[in-house]
Amino acid sequence: MPSNNERSSSLLGLDELLRPRSLAVIGASDTPGKVGYTVLRNIVASGYKGPVYPINPKDPEVQGLKAYRSVLDVPGDVDAAVIVVPARLCVEVADECGRKGVKGLIIISSGFSEVGRKDLEDEVVRAAGKYGTRVLGPNIVGVLSNSDHMNASFAPFLPFPGKVSMVSQSGALVVAIDAATYVRNVGFDKLISIGNMADVDIADCVEWLDADPNTTCISLYIEGLKDGRRLIEAGLRATKPIVALKAGVSAHGAAAAASHTGSLAGAAAVYEAAFEQAGIVQAADLNNLFDRSLALSLQPPMRGENLLVLTNGGGVGVLATDSAERVGLPLKFAPADLQAELRKSMPEFGSAKNPVDLTGMAGADWYYGSVKACLTHPWVDGLVILYCETSLTVPMEIAGTIHRAIVDSGVKDKPVTIAFIGGEQSAKAMKGLMENGLPAYDVPDKAVNAMAALNEYAHIRTLARDESPADDLGAAEAAAREIIRSARAYGRLSLTEIEAKQVFAAYGLPVTKTALARWEDEAVALAAGMGFPVVLKVVSPDILHKSDAGGVKVNIRDETGVRDAFRIIMKNARAFKADADILGIAVQEMAPAGLEVILGSINDSSFGPTMMFGLGGILVELLRHVTFRVAPVNRVLAKIMLEKIHAARITEGLRGEAPRDREALAGVIERYSRMVADLGDEVAESDANPTLLYEVGKGVKIVDARIILKKTSG
Repeated sequence: MPSNNERSSSLLGLDELLRPRSLAVIGASDTPGKVGYTVLRNIVASGYKGPVYPINPKDPEVQGLKAYRSVLDVPGDVDAAVIVVPARLCVEVADECGRKGVKGLIIISSGFSEVGRKDLEDEVVRAAGKYGTRVLGPNIVGVLSNSDHMNASFAPFLPFPGKVSMVSQSGALVVAIDAATYVRNVGFDKLISIGNMADVDIADCVEWLDADPNTTCISLYIEGLKDGRRLIEAGLRATKPIVALKAGVSAHGAAAAASHTGSLAGAAAVYEAAFEQAGIVQAADLNNLFDRSLALSLQPPMRGENLLVLTNGGGVGVLATDSAERVGLPLKFAPADLQAELRKSMPEFGSAKNPVDLTGMAGADWYYGSVKACLTHPWVDGLVILYCETSLTVPMEIAGTIHRAIVDSGVKDKPVTIAFIGGEQSAKAMKGLMENGLPAYDVPDKAVNAMAALNEYAHIRTLARDESPADDLGAAEAAAREIIRSARAYGRLSLTEIEAKQVFAAYGLPVTKTALARWEDEAVALAAGMGFPVVLKVVSPDILHKSDAGGVKVNIRDETGVRDAFRIIMKNARAFKADADILGIAVQEMAPAGLEVILGSINDSSFGPTMMFGLGGILVELLRHVTFRVAPVNRVLAKIMLEKIHAARITEGLRGEAPRDREALAGVIERYSRMVADLGDEVAESDANPTLLYEVGKGVKIVDARIILKKTSG
């Protein structure tokens, strides 16, 4: 994790860039339809309070404002410049801005890395960097900020005002969301288009927005990250909720993967793990991003698991119950004393269990008493209030009553989400609720899912991030690197099983005893020394999947069996790949049967070394459900990985079987993750498959090991 000095240096210039006291528009135009015209018009129309300097080499005046041939001619200071000139001119413009003392460049211009001109993009960043000038973009829509009365973009207007601030890699999405905020009545303070992220990236914006007094929730639209670990670090430091939507989560790398882990890895799984480690709530789609951002911007976290649903309609109560089950917050019956209190606000045929059905007869008084009773009861951790519009009630009156009951309860640390199901009057009532800081939705599913976001946020923020100081594994790393160096010296990009086990053993991982036999008599001697039964396997950098080549023989119980197995494996290997470089035959102790699990790693393009865990053997092939965490992970996160897989209960001991040694397995996961984190510049993929998990107290044994090296070191 970066030091405080590193944090502050990454934020240099962002105040001037994102909250400028003065603006220049380089490429300002008087011609409607041009981006330079729209941007200047929008800045002025948004009520921006600072001086605005149009830069145009031909016209002395643009849109009624005095224009300047160059930013160097501007008489006053310029905090930020919005650049809308052709890409080929941006390097020169960046240099002029640097000489002027401009601290931030908002580069709307396109024609850079998105069309293959990364060289030009890098030149712009270098030109600006000489003067300490920060670059947002290029290829962006711009920056919109309600609290600064600034629409420095070509989006049509400032968004519906609120407390969410969004950072988006998609410029088109910013424009669409800008308009949608008024339809959805979801308030945003800032919309920041980040484009190609040549300099300022999402992590920078998260850190800056976390200190912004006008932002209570940070919303992210992510297409890809160059340095995902920086986002994890920023998320861990954040004091405000962050919700993210990751686009483009199709599986990647499977075709080229050389390990089981590589074939099972996908962008969705790795990003989901990284978000959880960073304390970032994930959104399923764009509508869900709106819904969750709204709740997280207005309500406190839901710190417990007891959700209560209050409704005037049995049908929507059932729908909410189903939704609660889906999002991991199954409803429980309310305590007897709370039920007794709630029965005071319903007819005899109502239900006080949970969902609480006040019935369609419920008016303002019943809602008032019920809401207040629910919030003040210690059992309730979160409250979802549902209202179906009826001819007996006025939606605005019900909304006002709900707000008054919440205020009168005096409870501020329990979240409330609301759904009004009805017509135009219900829509107006929901708008009033949101103006009073209460997230309101048009269907029960959304209200329940929003509450789940508040619960997820509370849960992931309480996960332990640091445990006791890690062991000094410097000697282990040195030994592992020497083994890798030796393999690379022979031009190999994969370690043999024996070499991989030597690396594992250096890190204290429990591998089976294994030795290399180059001829038959040597195999016999090694087997006798280990004790029967044994396993024999082909050792060849050209045969990674040994079973496919007929290169494995198990449960060999005597000398004759060793000799027969040695000859058969050699014959099979040569038939499988005639030109394979066969280094010999591995003789390995035969480990007792146990529950097969798989450990592994990939070197993700965004997050680097990433740890994987799942059930092994046929289960990993059939279920294909594994869980990932960005390495290294501590013991707490390792235990969470054990709980994440669908078949986790198998490790607890089912149908009379003894429970498995989950504590020992968590320790192995923790240490394995240290290994792949330390060797991240060398290792592309790795597997410990199968790894055998025994009964409590009997530990873990890694039976097979595979390490694939990166094509280039460093």
